[in-house]
Amino acid sequence: MKRISILLLAFSVWLAGCTSLIQKGQGQFQSGEYQVAIGTFSKVLEKDPDNKQANLYVAESYRLSNRIEKSLDYYKKAASLEETFDTYYKLGQAQKSQGEYAAAKESFTKAKGLTLDDGYIRLAEREIAGMQKVTEITDYYPYMQVENYKLLNTPLAEYSPVVHKGYLYFTSNRQSSTIYNATGTPVMKLFRTKADGIKVDVQSIQPLPEFRNEENLNQGSLVLSPDGNTMIYSRANSGSKKDLPDTHLFASYFRGGGFTMPIWMPINEDEFYANQTAAFSPDGNELYFASIRPDGQGGLDLYRATKLANGDFGNAVNMGAQINTPGNEHFPYVAPDGKLFFASDGHPGFGKMDLFVAERTDKGWEVKNLGPNINTVADDFGIFFTKYPIEGFLSSNREGGLGDDDIYFFEDKSPKPKIVNVFLNVTTKEGKEDGTEAVLPQTRVVLYDSSNKNIGGDFSNQNGRLRFTLAPNENFSIIASKSGYFSKSITYSTLGKTPRVEDLVQDVTNVMLDTTIVLDKLILEKAIVLDNIYYDLDKADIRPDAAIELDKLVKILKDNPSIRIELSSHTDSRSSDAYNDNLSQRRAESAVAYIVSQGIDASRLVAKGYGERQLIIQNAQTEEEHQVNRRTEFKVIEIKE
Repeated sequence: MKRISILLLAFSVWLAGCTSLIQKGQGQFQSGEYQVAIGTFSKVLEKDPDNKQANLYVAESYRLSNRIEKSLDYYKKAASLEETFDTYYKLGQAQKSQGEYAAAKESFTKAKGLTLDDGYIRLAEREIAGMQKVTEITDYYPYMQVENYKLLNTPLAEYSPVVHKGYLYFTSNRQSSTIYNATGTPVMKLFRTKADGIKVDVQSIQPLPEFRNEENLNQGSLVLSPDGNTMIYSRANSGSKKDLPDTHLFASYFRGGGFTMPIWMPINEDEFYANQTAAFSPDGNELYFASIRPDGQGGLDLYRATKLANGDFGNAVNMGAQINTPGNEHFPYVAPDGKLFFASDGHPGFGKMDLFVAERTDKGWEVKNLGPNINTVADDFGIFFTKYPIEGFLSSNREGGLGDDDIYFFEDKSPKPKIVNVFLNVTTKEGKEDGTEAVLPQTRVVLYDSSNKNIGGDFSNQNGRLRFTLAPNENFSIIASKSGYFSKSITYSTLGKTPRVEDLVQDVTNVMLDTTIVLDKLILEKAIVLDNIYYDLDKADIRPDAAIELDKLVKILKDNPSIRIELSSHTDSRSSDAYNDNLSQRRAESAVAYIVSQGIDASRLVAKGYGERQLIIQNAQTEEEHQVNRRTEFKVIEIKE
C-alpha cells in the first residue's frame, strides 16, 4: 500500500507540473510569444508525448510564426489523438508546405468528411482542387533564372528588397540584439546599400542612415514613393500592452536631409486591423497593401487606396475575390504595365507562399502562378523588378539558402534569337523604244509595308542601284518615280524566301535578293498601244480579257496621279466611215467607263473614237494587218503640277 501511495503521489506531482506548464504556455501563446510557448510545451511533451493540447499548441505556434513546415509532426500526433476537421485541415497545410501533395490531398479529403459546416467544406474542397492543379502550373517567364545573392545574405533574415535611385533597401535582423519572442530571432531593421540594378555593393550595407530604427520593434517591409520623399513601412508591436496590438503601416517623410519621425497612417483605420507590406502604383497616386479586415476573404487580403487632397491615402477598397482568397495575399508590387504581382498561400501553388501575377482582362483579373522556375515549396515573396520584366529581386527561405529568408536575384536568360537580315537590291532602269533597257540613275524609290506605311526611301545611285532591309515573311510595295517618266509600283514579298528559324545555324544569316523596276518615258501626245484589247463583233462591251489589260492602265493612272490622258479606239477599214466612227467612240467610252469604275476620277480621262482615220497599215490585206489597225491607245495630254 505504501508503494502505491508513493506512485499516486508522484503521478499527482507530475500531473500538477504538466498542468502548470500548460497554463504557463497558454499565457505565452495568447501573448504572441510563440517561440517561448514552444519551449514551454516541449517540456510537457518530454514527459507526455501524447498530450493532445501540447501537440496542438506547438503546431499552432509554428504555424502562426510562419514556420508551418515545422508543425508537421505535431499535427500528425494531434490528428492521431483526436480526428477533427481542424487537425486534419492544418495537417494538410503542413504537408503541402513540404511538397507532400498526395498526403495533403488525403488529409484535406479526411477533413472534409469530418464536418457538416458548408464553409469548412468549401475550404477543404478549395485545397483539394489546388492540389490537382499543381501539375498544370507552367513557367510564366520560361527563361528566368533565380540565384541566391550569397554575398548580400547572412544566416539571419534578409527580405523585401526595393531599389530606388541607386540604392537597395531591404529588411534584416542582422545587427539586432533584441529578441522577438514570437520567433526567437532578433527584431527586424531597415538597411540600405548602393546598387546598380541587380549589382549590389555588399561592402557598404548599413542601417538606414537618414532614419532611426527603433530598437525594440520590428521594422518590416518598406516602400518609397516614386519621388523618394515618402517612406511607408510595416511596424510590428513590441509586445508591450501599451503598444498597438498588431502590425500597422507607418509613414516617414524626407525633410531637411533626413526622414521624419514615423507616424501612424490613417489608412490603418482601426488599431485592431493588421496592415502591412505596401506598394505604390508607378505614378504614386495609389497605395496597395495587405490587411485583415471584416470585409476580407479571410486571412490577409490586398487592398487599394487612393491619394487624397491632403496627401494621405484613404478610401481603401478590397481587391476582390479574383485576387484574394481565404488564405493570405500580401507583398504587392505594381508593374509599369499595370500587372499586379503578389505573394499568396491561397491560390494553387507549390507549398507555402508562392509568387503570382494578376493581369487585367475583359472579365476582371486573371491570376497566374509564376511557375516552378521561380516558386518552390518554401516561402517565395517580396518580388521587385529593377528592369521590368527581365531582372530584379525576390525573397525566399527555400532550401539551399544561408539559413533564414534570403534575397535572390533573377535574370531573363532567354536564348539569343538568331537573326535573319533580308537585303533587297533594287535596280532602276528605263525602257528604250527598241525594246532594250538602260540604267536609270537618281530614281526615287520608296518602300511601303503591308499596311501601306512608308518604311524607307532613297535615290538610286549612278549605277541605278540601292538597297533596302526587309523583314522576313512579309509583303511590301515599292514605288519608283523620276521626272519625265511614268511612275511605277510593284509588289514584293519575302514569303518563303528565307530559311526557317529552326534550320538556322549561325547567329546572323544574311539573305540577298534582287529586283528590277523599269520606267517608261512620259512624253506628251505620244500614243501608247494597249495590247490585247478585244471586243466582240459590232459590240463595245468590255470583255474579261480586255479588263485585264485595262487594269494595267488603271495602275498607271494610280501611280501617276498628276497625268490626264486621252483613251482612243481605232477600227480597221472594212466598214463605212460613219459606222467605224460610231463603233470606235462607243468602245472608247466603254473603256473609260470601266476605268472610272475602278476608282479613277472621270475628269482625268477623255474618250475618243477615231474610226479608220488613223490607220497604221494602209490598204491592209491580211487579218493580221487589219488587227494592227484595230487597236486601243492612250496618250498623256496634260501633266498637272
